[in-house]
Amino acid sequence: MSENNSYIRQDDSGGESVNGDENDDICDGHDLSDFDDSEDNRSIIIVGICAQWKKVKAKPMEEILHRLEQFEFIRLIIFSEAMIHESPIEDWPFCHVLISFHSKGFPLAKTQQYARLHKPFLINDLDKQWDIMDRVKVHEILKDAGIAQPRYDGTWQTLSVVNEQDDQIEIDGEIFHKPFVEKPVSAENHDVYIYFPASAGGGSQRLFRKIGSRSSVYTSENSVRKDGSYIYEEFMPTDGTDVKVYTVGAEYAHAEARKSPGLDGKVERDEFGKEVRYPVILRADEKLIAMKICLAFKQAICGFDLLRTEGKSFVCDVNGFSFVKNSTKYYDDCASILGHMILRELAPTFAIPYPIDYQPDDPPFVPTALGTRMELRCVIAVIRHGDRTPKQKMKMVVLHPL
Repeated sequence: MSENNSYIRQDDSGGESVNGDENDDICDGHDLSDFDDSEDNRSIIIVGICAQWKKVKAKPMEEILHRLEQFEFIRLIIFSEAMIHESPIEDWPFCHVLISFHSKGFPLAKTQQYARLHKPFLINDLDKQWDIMDRVKVHEILKDAGIAQPRYDGTWQTLSVVNEQDDQIEIDGEIFHKPFVEKPVSAENHDVYIYFPASAGGGSQRLFRKIGSRSSVYTSENSVRKDGSYIYEEFMPTDGTDVKVYTVGAEYAHAEARKSPGLDGKVERDEFGKEVRYPVILRADEKLIAMKICLAFKQAICGFDLLRTEGKSFVCDVNGFSFVKNSTKYYDDCASILGHMILRELAPTFAIPYPIDYQPDDPPFVPTALGTRMELRCVIAVIRHGDRTPKQKMKMVVLHPL
Protein backbone atom coordinates (compact mmCIF):
# COMPACT_ATOMS: atom_id res chain seq x y z
CA MET A 1 0.00 0.00 0.00
CA SER A 2 1.32 3.40 -0.90
CA GLU A 3 2.24 5.65 2.00
CA ASN A 4 0.52 8.56 0.26
CA ASN A 5 -2.98 7.08 0.41
CA SER A 6 -2.89 5.57 3.89
CA TYR A 7 -4.68 7.36 6.68
CA ILE A 8 -6.61 6.83 9.90
CA ARG A 9 -10.31 7.57 9.89
CA GLN A 10 -12.76 7.70 12.80
CA ASP A 11 -15.81 5.49 12.68
CA ASP A 12 -19.29 6.20 14.01
CA SER A 13 -18.75 4.35 17.28
CA GLY A 14 -15.64 6.23 18.25
CA GLY A 15 -13.17 3.75 16.81
CA GLU A 16 -10.47 4.61 14.31
CA SER A 17 -9.86 2.45 11.26
CA VAL A 18 -6.65 2.39 9.26
CA ASN A 19 -7.54 2.29 5.60
CA GLY A 20 -5.87 2.83 2.27
CA ASP A 21 -8.96 3.87 0.35
CA GLU A 22 -11.72 6.28 1.28
CA ASN A 23 -14.34 3.84 0.00
CA ASP A 24 -13.19 0.95 2.18
CA ASP A 25 -15.71 -0.35 4.69
CA ILE A 26 -15.17 0.69 8.29
CA CYS A 27 -15.69 -1.84 11.05
CA ASP A 28 -17.51 -0.23 13.96
CA GLY A 29 -19.74 -1.23 16.82
CA HIS A 30 -22.96 -0.44 14.91
CA ASP A 31 -22.59 -2.26 11.60
CA LEU A 32 -20.53 -5.18 12.87
CA SER A 33 -23.35 -7.68 12.44
CA ASP A 34 -23.66 -6.80 8.76
CA PHE A 35 -19.91 -7.05 8.43
CA ASP A 36 -19.82 -10.52 9.97
CA ASP A 37 -22.71 -11.83 7.85
CA SER A 38 -20.99 -10.97 4.59
CA GLU A 39 -19.62 -14.01 2.78
CA ASP A 40 -16.41 -12.23 1.81
CA ASN A 41 -15.82 -10.74 5.25
CA ARG A 42 -16.07 -13.92 7.29
CA SER A 43 -12.37 -14.42 6.62
CA ILE A 44 -11.33 -10.98 7.89
CA ILE A 45 -9.54 -10.85 11.24
CA ILE A 46 -10.22 -7.59 13.09
CA VAL A 47 -7.27 -6.36 15.14
CA GLY A 48 -8.15 -3.72 17.74
CA ILE A 49 -5.61 -1.16 18.96
CA CYS A 50 -6.54 0.11 22.43
CA ALA A 51 -4.08 2.59 23.95
CA GLN A 52 -3.57 6.25 24.74
CA TRP A 53 -3.78 8.33 21.56
CA LYS A 54 -0.27 9.74 22.09
CA LYS A 55 1.12 6.20 22.01
CA VAL A 56 -0.92 5.21 18.96
CA LYS A 57 0.32 8.24 17.03
CA ALA A 58 3.98 7.64 17.92
CA LYS A 59 6.10 7.03 14.82
CA PRO A 60 7.12 3.42 15.62
CA MET A 61 3.47 2.43 16.19
CA GLU A 62 2.31 4.11 12.97
CA GLU A 63 5.12 2.50 10.96
CA ILE A 64 4.28 -0.96 12.28
CA LEU A 65 0.50 -0.59 11.87
CA HIS A 66 0.85 0.54 8.26
CA ARG A 67 2.92 -2.57 7.55
CA LEU A 68 0.55 -4.83 9.49
CA GLU A 69 -2.49 -3.70 7.50
CA GLN A 70 -0.86 -4.97 4.31
CA PHE A 71 -1.77 -8.52 5.35
CA GLU A 72 -4.68 -9.54 3.14
CA PHE A 73 -6.85 -11.03 5.89
CA ILE A 74 -6.09 -8.53 8.66
CA ARG A 75 -8.04 -5.35 9.29
CA LEU A 76 -7.11 -2.76 11.92
CA ILE A 77 -9.42 -0.64 14.04
CA ILE A 78 -8.12 1.92 16.51
CA PHE A 79 -10.19 2.74 19.58
CA SER A 80 -10.45 6.50 20.04
CA GLU A 81 -9.22 7.90 23.34
CA ALA A 82 -12.57 9.59 24.05
CA MET A 83 -14.39 6.29 23.62
CA ILE A 84 -11.91 4.43 25.83
CA HIS A 85 -12.39 6.87 28.69
CA GLU A 86 -16.04 7.86 28.32
CA SER A 87 -18.01 5.04 26.66
CA PRO A 88 -19.06 1.79 28.35
CA ILE A 89 -17.25 -1.29 27.10
CA GLU A 90 -20.48 -2.56 25.51
CA ASP A 91 -20.17 0.31 23.01
CA TRP A 92 -16.57 -0.44 22.11
CA PRO A 93 -15.99 -2.01 18.66
CA PHE A 94 -15.65 -5.78 18.51
CA CYS A 95 -12.28 -7.29 17.60
CA HIS A 96 -10.79 -10.77 17.31
CA VAL A 97 -7.29 -9.65 18.36
CA LEU A 98 -6.46 -6.94 20.89
CA ILE A 99 -3.22 -4.98 21.09
CA SER A 100 -3.50 -3.00 24.31
CA PHE A 101 -0.97 -1.70 26.81
CA HIS A 102 -0.88 0.51 29.86
CA SER A 103 0.59 4.01 30.02
CA LYS A 104 -0.08 6.93 32.34
CA GLY A 105 -3.81 7.68 32.47
CA PHE A 106 -4.88 4.52 30.61
CA PRO A 107 -7.92 2.65 32.09
CA LEU A 108 -6.36 -0.81 32.23
CA ALA A 109 -9.07 -2.26 34.51
CA LYS A 110 -11.77 -1.16 32.06
CA THR A 111 -9.90 -2.76 29.17
CA GLN A 112 -9.69 -5.99 31.18
CA GLN A 113 -13.49 -5.96 31.43
CA TYR A 114 -13.73 -5.59 27.65
CA ALA A 115 -11.33 -8.50 27.16
CA ARG A 116 -13.38 -10.70 29.52
CA LEU A 117 -16.53 -9.78 27.57
CA HIS A 118 -15.26 -10.58 24.06
CA LYS A 119 -12.27 -12.85 24.82
CA PRO A 120 -10.03 -11.63 21.97
CA PHE A 121 -6.58 -13.06 21.32
CA LEU A 122 -4.26 -10.86 23.40
CA ILE A 123 -0.87 -9.88 22.03
CA ASN A 124 0.12 -8.65 25.51
CA ASP A 125 -1.64 -10.14 28.52
CA LEU A 126 -3.55 -7.47 30.45
CA ASP A 127 -3.42 -9.04 33.93
CA LYS A 128 0.38 -9.27 33.87
CA GLN A 129 0.65 -5.57 33.06
CA TRP A 130 -0.34 -4.86 36.67
CA ASP A 131 2.66 -6.93 37.78
CA ILE A 132 5.01 -4.95 35.53
CA MET A 133 3.96 -1.78 37.36
CA ASP A 134 5.16 -3.29 40.68
CA ARG A 135 8.93 -3.76 40.96
CA VAL A 136 8.53 -6.26 43.80
CA LYS A 137 6.38 -8.53 41.63
CA VAL A 138 8.78 -8.07 38.72
CA HIS A 139 11.64 -9.36 40.88
CA GLU A 140 9.52 -12.30 42.06
CA ILE A 141 8.54 -13.28 38.50
CA LEU A 142 12.16 -13.03 37.35
CA LYS A 143 13.23 -15.23 40.26
CA ASP A 144 10.55 -17.84 39.52
CA ALA A 145 11.66 -17.88 35.86
CA GLY A 146 15.28 -18.49 36.86
CA ILE A 147 16.51 -15.19 35.39
CA ALA A 148 19.61 -13.60 36.92
CA GLN A 149 19.04 -10.22 38.57
CA PRO A 150 20.89 -7.99 41.05
CA ARG A 151 20.63 -8.94 44.73
CA TYR A 152 17.76 -6.98 46.24
CA ASP A 153 15.63 -6.29 49.30
CA GLY A 154 13.26 -3.50 50.24
CA THR A 155 11.10 -1.52 52.62
CA TRP A 156 7.72 -2.43 51.16
CA GLN A 157 6.98 -4.48 54.28
CA THR A 158 5.49 -2.28 57.03
CA LEU A 159 7.45 -4.15 59.68
CA SER A 160 10.83 -3.95 57.90
CA VAL A 161 13.71 -3.11 60.23
CA VAL A 162 16.04 -0.60 58.54
CA ASN A 163 19.44 0.34 59.94
CA GLU A 164 21.24 3.02 57.91
CA GLN A 165 24.94 3.71 58.45
CA ASP A 166 27.45 5.92 56.63
CA ASP A 167 28.44 3.43 53.94
CA GLN A 168 25.79 0.72 54.17
CA ILE A 169 22.15 -0.02 54.83
CA GLU A 170 20.77 -3.07 56.61
CA ILE A 171 17.20 -4.24 55.88
CA ASP A 172 15.90 -7.12 57.99
CA GLY A 173 19.46 -8.43 58.34
CA GLU A 174 20.33 -8.03 54.63
CA ILE A 175 23.30 -5.67 54.22
CA PHE A 176 23.91 -3.52 51.13
CA HIS A 177 27.24 -1.72 50.97
CA LYS A 178 27.49 1.46 48.93
CA PRO A 179 27.28 1.89 46.05
CA PHE A 180 23.73 0.56 45.91
CA VAL A 181 20.60 1.48 43.93
CA GLU A 182 17.32 2.71 45.42
CA LYS A 183 14.14 2.31 43.33
CA PRO A 184 10.51 3.15 44.18
CA VAL A 185 8.34 0.02 44.36
CA SER A 186 6.00 1.58 41.79
CA ALA A 187 7.51 1.23 38.32
CA GLU A 188 5.53 4.32 37.31
CA ASN A 189 8.00 6.33 39.43
CA HIS A 190 11.29 6.74 37.56
CA ASP A 191 13.17 8.63 40.29
CA VAL A 192 15.97 6.12 40.90
CA TYR A 193 18.90 7.03 43.18
CA ILE A 194 22.44 5.61 43.28
CA TYR A 195 24.27 6.14 46.60
CA PHE A 196 28.08 6.28 46.69
CA PRO A 197 30.50 5.44 49.55
CA ALA A 198 32.62 8.10 51.24
CA SER A 199 35.72 6.67 49.53
CA ALA A 200 34.18 7.66 46.17
CA GLY A 201 33.14 11.12 47.34
CA GLY A 202 29.78 10.17 48.84
CA GLY A 203 26.53 11.75 47.71
CA SER A 204 24.08 10.26 45.23
CA GLN A 205 23.22 10.33 41.54
CA ARG A 206 19.52 10.96 40.96
CA LEU A 207 18.10 9.43 37.79
CA PHE A 208 14.87 10.55 36.13
CA ARG A 209 13.07 10.51 32.79
CA LYS A 210 15.04 12.48 30.21
CA ILE A 211 14.51 16.24 30.38
CA GLY A 212 16.25 17.93 27.48
CA SER A 213 19.87 16.78 27.54
CA ARG A 214 19.80 15.50 31.14
CA SER A 215 18.87 12.10 32.55
CA SER A 216 20.37 12.44 36.04
CA VAL A 217 22.00 14.92 38.42
CA TYR A 218 24.53 14.53 41.23
CA THR A 219 23.70 15.70 44.75
CA SER A 220 25.61 15.62 48.01
CA GLU A 221 22.57 14.08 49.77
CA ASN A 222 23.69 10.72 51.14
CA SER A 223 20.71 9.49 53.20
CA VAL A 224 18.13 7.10 51.78
CA ARG A 225 14.53 8.21 51.29
CA LYS A 226 12.04 7.47 54.04
CA ASP A 227 8.84 8.79 52.47
CA GLY A 228 7.60 5.64 50.74
CA SER A 229 8.30 2.03 49.74
CA TYR A 230 11.60 1.28 48.02
CA ILE A 231 13.65 -1.57 46.65
CA TYR A 232 17.41 -1.64 47.22
CA GLU A 233 19.63 -3.40 44.69
CA GLU A 234 23.30 -4.22 44.64
CA PHE A 235 25.09 -1.88 42.23
CA MET A 236 26.37 -3.73 39.15
CA PRO A 237 29.48 -2.12 37.58
CA THR A 238 29.30 -2.06 33.77
CA ASP A 239 31.34 -0.48 30.98
CA GLY A 240 29.21 2.66 31.18
CA THR A 241 26.36 1.41 28.99
CA ASP A 242 22.92 -0.12 29.48
CA VAL A 243 21.58 -2.72 27.06
CA LYS A 244 17.95 -2.22 26.01
CA VAL A 245 16.27 -5.37 24.66
CA TYR A 246 12.99 -5.45 22.71
CA THR A 247 11.14 -8.71 22.10
CA VAL A 248 8.53 -9.48 19.45
CA GLY A 249 7.34 -12.92 20.42
CA ALA A 250 9.51 -15.44 22.21
CA GLU A 251 11.93 -16.00 19.33
CA TYR A 252 12.85 -12.44 18.33
CA ALA A 253 14.89 -9.91 20.30
CA HIS A 254 16.42 -6.63 19.13
CA ALA A 255 19.10 -5.05 21.33
CA GLU A 256 20.69 -1.62 21.56
CA ALA A 257 23.15 -0.03 23.98
CA ARG A 258 23.06 3.51 25.29
CA LYS A 259 25.21 5.56 27.61
CA SER A 260 24.25 4.77 31.19
CA PRO A 261 22.30 7.64 32.79
CA GLY A 262 24.17 7.00 36.02
CA LEU A 263 27.50 8.25 34.61
CA ASP A 264 27.29 12.04 34.33
CA GLY A 265 23.62 12.46 33.44
CA LYS A 266 24.31 13.99 30.02
CA VAL A 267 22.29 12.44 27.19
CA GLU A 268 24.28 11.76 24.01
CA ARG A 269 22.33 12.89 20.94
CA ASP A 270 23.00 12.75 17.20
CA GLU A 271 22.64 15.60 14.70
CA PHE A 272 18.88 14.97 14.55
CA GLY A 273 18.47 15.30 18.32
CA LYS A 274 17.87 11.57 18.86
CA GLU A 275 19.54 9.71 21.71
CA VAL A 276 22.56 7.83 20.40
CA ARG A 277 22.08 4.07 20.43
CA TYR A 278 24.62 1.43 19.47
CA PRO A 279 23.78 -1.95 17.88
CA VAL A 280 24.28 -4.94 20.16
CA ILE A 281 24.52 -8.62 19.29
CA LEU A 282 22.98 -10.73 22.05
CA ARG A 283 24.73 -13.83 23.29
CA ALA A 284 22.93 -17.16 23.35
CA ASP A 285 22.25 -16.90 27.10
CA GLU A 286 20.82 -13.39 26.63
CA LYS A 287 18.49 -14.60 23.88
CA LEU A 288 17.28 -17.25 26.30
CA ILE A 289 16.63 -14.52 28.89
CA ALA A 290 14.56 -12.60 26.32
CA MET A 291 12.48 -15.70 25.59
CA LYS A 292 11.94 -16.40 29.31
CA ILE A 293 10.81 -12.81 29.98
CA CYS A 294 8.40 -12.86 27.04
CA LEU A 295 6.81 -16.08 28.32
CA ALA A 296 6.94 -15.34 32.06
CA PHE A 297 5.25 -11.94 31.71
CA LYS A 298 3.02 -13.08 28.79
CA GLN A 299 4.01 -10.01 26.78
CA ALA A 300 4.76 -10.67 23.11
CA ILE A 301 6.02 -7.10 22.72
CA CYS A 302 8.20 -6.36 25.72
CA GLY A 303 11.21 -4.24 26.55
CA PHE A 304 13.68 -4.87 29.36
CA ASP A 305 17.09 -3.65 30.53
CA LEU A 306 20.23 -5.77 30.77
CA LEU A 307 23.40 -5.07 32.74
CA ARG A 308 26.55 -6.78 31.47
CA THR A 309 29.23 -7.26 34.09
CA GLU A 310 32.12 -9.72 34.43
CA GLY A 311 30.91 -11.79 31.50
CA LYS A 312 27.42 -12.23 32.94
CA SER A 313 24.08 -10.54 32.23
CA PHE A 314 21.52 -9.40 34.80
CA VAL A 315 18.00 -8.05 34.23
CA CYS A 316 17.50 -4.84 36.19
CA ASP A 317 14.14 -3.68 34.81
CA VAL A 318 11.17 -4.92 32.76
CA ASN A 319 9.37 -2.13 30.92
CA GLY A 320 6.51 -3.92 29.21
CA PHE A 321 5.20 -2.77 25.82
CA SER A 322 8.10 -1.03 24.03
CA PHE A 323 9.10 -0.42 20.41
CA VAL A 324 12.49 0.30 18.87
CA LYS A 325 12.76 3.80 17.41
CA ASN A 326 14.19 4.77 14.02
CA SER A 327 14.79 1.26 12.68
CA THR A 328 13.17 0.29 9.37
CA LYS A 329 14.50 -3.24 9.79
CA TYR A 330 12.75 -3.55 13.16
CA TYR A 331 9.47 -2.12 11.81
CA ASP A 332 9.50 -4.70 9.01
CA ASP A 333 10.34 -7.58 11.34
CA CYS A 334 7.84 -6.56 14.02
CA ALA A 335 4.90 -6.21 11.62
CA SER A 336 5.78 -9.46 9.86
CA ILE A 337 6.08 -11.43 13.11
CA LEU A 338 2.85 -9.96 14.53
CA GLY A 339 0.95 -10.65 11.32
CA HIS A 340 2.04 -14.27 11.18
CA MET A 341 1.48 -14.68 14.92
CA ILE A 342 -2.13 -13.57 14.44
CA LEU A 343 -2.66 -15.75 11.37
CA ARG A 344 -1.18 -18.82 13.07
CA GLU A 345 -3.58 -18.36 15.97
CA LEU A 346 -6.78 -17.57 14.04
CA ALA A 347 -6.33 -18.86 10.48
CA PRO A 348 -7.82 -22.31 11.25
CA THR A 349 -10.94 -20.71 12.81
CA PHE A 350 -11.51 -18.43 9.83
CA ALA A 351 -10.54 -20.99 7.18
CA ILE A 352 -7.80 -18.63 6.01
CA PRO A 353 -4.98 -20.10 3.90
CA TYR A 354 -1.80 -19.72 5.93
CA PRO A 355 1.65 -19.83 4.30
CA ILE A 356 3.27 -22.58 6.36
CA ASP A 357 6.50 -22.15 4.39
CA TYR A 358 6.93 -18.64 5.83
CA GLN A 359 10.47 -18.00 7.01
CA PRO A 360 11.18 -15.08 9.39
CA ASP A 361 14.70 -14.83 7.99
CA ASP A 362 13.83 -14.15 4.36
CA PRO A 363 16.51 -12.21 2.42
CA PRO A 364 16.62 -8.66 3.83
CA PHE A 365 15.64 -6.41 0.94
CA VAL A 366 15.45 -2.70 1.86
CA PRO A 367 14.46 0.38 -0.18
CA THR A 368 17.26 2.80 -1.08
CA ALA A 369 17.62 5.87 -3.28
CA LEU A 370 18.91 3.59 -6.05
CA GLY A 371 16.12 1.02 -5.73
CA THR A 372 15.55 -2.09 -3.64
CA ARG A 373 18.76 -3.74 -2.55
CA MET A 374 19.83 -6.38 -0.08
CA GLU A 375 20.87 -5.17 3.37
CA LEU A 376 24.21 -6.27 4.80
CA ARG A 377 23.51 -7.65 8.27
CA CYS A 378 26.75 -9.31 9.26
CA VAL A 379 30.44 -9.49 8.34
CA ILE A 380 32.44 -12.55 9.40
CA ALA A 381 36.21 -12.23 9.09
CA VAL A 382 38.83 -14.94 9.65
CA ILE A 383 42.27 -13.48 10.31
CA ARG A 384 45.48 -15.53 10.42
CA HIS A 385 48.55 -14.07 12.06
CA GLY A 386 51.20 -13.23 9.46
CA ASP A 387 54.28 -13.97 11.56
CA ARG A 388 55.66 -17.49 11.60
CA THR A 389 57.26 -19.01 14.67
CA PRO A 390 60.96 -19.85 13.99
CA LYS A 391 61.47 -23.59 13.84
CA GLN A 392 65.10 -23.44 15.08
CA LYS A 393 66.34 -25.19 11.91
CA MET A 394 69.92 -24.97 10.66
CA LYS A 395 71.00 -25.45 7.06
CA MET A 396 74.63 -26.35 6.16
CA VAL A 397 76.64 -27.50 3.17
CA VAL A 398 78.35 -30.88 3.74
CA LEU A 399 81.22 -31.93 1.47
CA HIS A 400 82.12 -35.22 3.17
CA PRO A 401 80.48 -38.21 1.43
CA LEU A 402 78.15 -40.22 3.61
